Amino acid sequence: MQALIQRVTHASVSVGNETIGAIGPGLLVLLCAERGDTDAVADRLLAKLLKLRIFSDEAGKMNRSVQDVAGGLLIVSQFTLAADCSGGNRPSFTGAAAPDEGRRLYEHFVAQARSAHPVVQTGRFAADMQVALVNDGPVTIPMRLSANAV
Repeated sequence: MQALIQRVTHASVSVGNETIGAIGPGLLVLLCAERGDTDAVADRLLAKLLKLRIFSDEAGKMNRSVQDVAGGLLIVSQFTLAADCSGGNRPSFTGAAAPDEGRRLYEHFVAQARSAHPVVQTGRFAADMQVALVNDGPVTIPMRLSANAV
């Protein structure tokens, strides 16, 4: 499972002309379930994300987590993170989990996030979404965990 995490001052996701999720300061999490991922992988990724110290303390050092600063989470599914561009000019997405399994793992991740963190907003799985954000820093961090890392 992989995530692209961006520290934001605010972020939102829309489907059509309707905003379906929005946060103020916090983390935009673009999330991709890959073939072979399990609930345990999702749980470990979430635990690491919630404790990741990428917010500044009084000295300006990245020493606080999203939990420490009571920031929001905006979790958006993005299977294109599994893109393999090694074979030509058209990406292959065969590394992404099958749609039903991807949805199940995304929903599991979101449910676990909501039980562990007070401010969680989401996109809509498999929808054509427009994501708006102001990246703070900029801080963008890729995270990837596999079943072998659990």
